[in-house]
Amino acid sequence: MHLEQMNRCSLQGHCQLNVDWRPSNRFDNPDSTLAENIEFLPNGEGKKPRFTDFEGKTSFGMSVFNLGNAIMGSGILGLAYAMANTGILFLLTAVAGLSCYSIHLLLKSSGVVGIRSYEQLGFRAFGMTGKMAAGIAITLQNIGAMSSYLYIVKSEFPLVLQAFLKADTNSGEWYLNGNYLVVLASLSVILPLALMKQLGYLGYASGFSLSCMVFFLSVIYKKFQILCPFEEFSANSTLAHAHLNATTNHAHGYHNGHVMVDDSYCSPQMFTVNTHTAYTIPILAFAFVCHPEVLPIYTELRNPTQRKMQHISNISILIMYTMYFLAALFGYLTFYTNVEAELLHTYSRIDPYDILILCVRLAVLTAVMLTVPIVLFPVSLTCSYAHIIEILIYICPVLPPPGATSAPCLIFIFPAVFYIRIVPKDKEPMRSTPKIFAACFAGLGVLFMIMSLSFIIIDWTTGSSSALGGH
Repeated sequence: MHLEQMNRCSLQGHCQLNVDWRPSNRFDNPDSTLAENIEFLPNGEGKKPRFTDFEGKTSFGMSVFNLGNAIMGSGILGLAYAMANTGILFLLTAVAGLSCYSIHLLLKSSGVVGIRSYEQLGFRAFGMTGKMAAGIAITLQNIGAMSSYLYIVKSEFPLVLQAFLKADTNSGEWYLNGNYLVVLASLSVILPLALMKQLGYLGYASGFSLSCMVFFLSVIYKKFQILCPFEEFSANSTLAHAHLNATTNHAHGYHNGHVMVDDSYCSPQMFTVNTHTAYTIPILAFAFVCHPEVLPIYTELRNPTQRKMQHISNISILIMYTMYFLAALFGYLTFYTNVEAELLHTYSRIDPYDILILCVRLAVLTAVMLTVPIVLFPVSLTCSYAHIIEILIYICPVLPPPGATSAPCLIFIFPAVFYIRIVPKDKEPMRSTPKIFAACFAGLGVLFMIMSLSFIIIDWTTGSSSALGGH
């Protein structure tokens, strides 16, 4: 009607348009505009909240690889030592189950507010204080993880090359210098993968990393080759290596040493508490930290739902728990209380040129290098990357164990308190069972952190601490 009136006005040369700009009847009906509101308003009532403005394309399997790679790390090298100082099965199983529950709390909180980052959940729960606390915890965790990974590259890579090449320790070749090797590995492998803008691209690298770490389960075979009682590690290493090299038939195991361990040390303990137990709690907690990567992986998941992401988390933790448990169990049952803080070093005390152990070391080096980009993803990568690597390597010995500080916060405390604050009270009252469990969960994390830090500080002040590396 308005178009016809305008045509008549153009023919007559002048006209006063009496246009009625009121909405037509179709706009008066709310039901008729529902489809248009859904189409043009991303956060309309007819559409579920989205984490991002793009559609995730990462498959279920790739998400499992990425989260499993985020869980896996250098902690697997210290789990046999942790089992020797806590007992079989107990604490490792408990931490794995608690990690699944904390991810459940994290996903439920993010589902309420539609937020995809750990820091933003902290901001939504406690404002800038919560955001800063979460950011500091993630930074400490990343520093500890990268320090341990890069320290492994720096210390293990030269030894592996030296063993394969049969090179002299004092040859002075540049390719046996750990400082050069860690920078070379970082620039050629870690940096290109860390520059990936989406986690989905790292799925293949994560799958290969997990495949390399599966090779670590070769320690199962070593359990049946190294028999107990075995040679005392405190004996003269030169005599021990000379005797072991003189043993021609390795199939019968390294059984006849110069100094034998008492038979009482060749029996496993189901539950153990000693002064070193305080160090094992950070090792176990640090081994299952993947929480900063959960929400980014959830964001890039194809057809994301809370239930689907929870299944991914449960499967990833189950896979890594199986690998952790087998490696820790057979490493512990091989050396019992004589196991060192880094398992591969214990094998090297028996035969430093064992081909199988050298291949395992190479696989671990490959796995940890491919894990660093996943750890780096929640934080921004700075330009002075090589400089940061050197700083992290040299400050590693003076940093407090991240498993005793940031890991309890990221696994226990923050998911619980965020859940309590974010979930509305009309949906779940403060005295409801889920929130009571969440409060107890946060209290457990505080207890773990206080206990671990107390024992560690006592050991530091008395000078009796055991260097556990960066696990």
